[in-house]
Amino acid sequence: MIFDYNSTRPKLILAEYGRNVQNMVDYICTLSDREERNRLAQVVIDMMGVLNPHLRDVSDFKHKLWDHLYIISDFKIDVDSPYPIPKKEEIHHKPQPLQYPNHNIRYKHYGHTVEQMINKAKAIPNEEARQKMTVGIANFMKMAYLTWNKDSVSDDLIIEDLRTLSKGELQLPADTVLTKLDFKTPPPGSRVKTAGNTNNNNNNNNNSQYKSKHQGNNNNNNKLKNNKLNIKRKK
Repeated sequence: MIFDYNSTRPKLILAEYGRNVQNMVDYICTLSDREERNRLAQVVIDMMGVLNPHLRDVSDFKHKLWDHLYIISDFKIDVDSPYPIPKKEEIHHKPQPLQYPNHNIRYKHYGHTVEQMINKAKAIPNEEARQKMTVGIANFMKMAYLTWNKDSVSDDLIIEDLRTLSKGELQLPADTVLTKLDFKTPPPGSRVKTAGNTNNNNNNNNNSQYKSKHQGNNNNNNKLKNNKLNIKRKK
């Protein structure tokens, strides 16, 4: 007895259509009558659309089904398609490998962006604007340095590294005091109470306390009125 298992069957080209569609397409490829192949191909196309109704939401879903028919047949089926017949080379086209940037960064903790900013600053013709840009780059370098080294860093070290990276074209005075920049974002899901929200909450609490006191006074007044009525009735 020979058992028929999926592990012994040929591999499905498009598994989402199942084994029966694969067998029907293979059967159509064996027919010699072209009209019969066209008729059965249309039946298979309709069945493929029923098996994958989500394709109806895709633009030109019929064109997609016909392309899948050729892919299932390994481009061996010979039928009259209402759409251009796809080529095997186009379907199995391999994309070009992406070029990974490989920059020779001198100081890794500053990054390649700092070197680009230095080159931009060196090209500024205005001396005053270039000096302002130099101070901004030095502050950014200090922030980048402290990102990797949590200890304090001297401004002299940042100024010396800036001079080295710019090859002496960007220089700051030795007594320059750099600013420590901190870019921190709040953790996701945290809520910060604003002054407006606090005031609204206080107003709501005051209103609720006033209402409770006012209701208590009304209850006391009603009790006094009821007591007076009872006394009059007894007399």
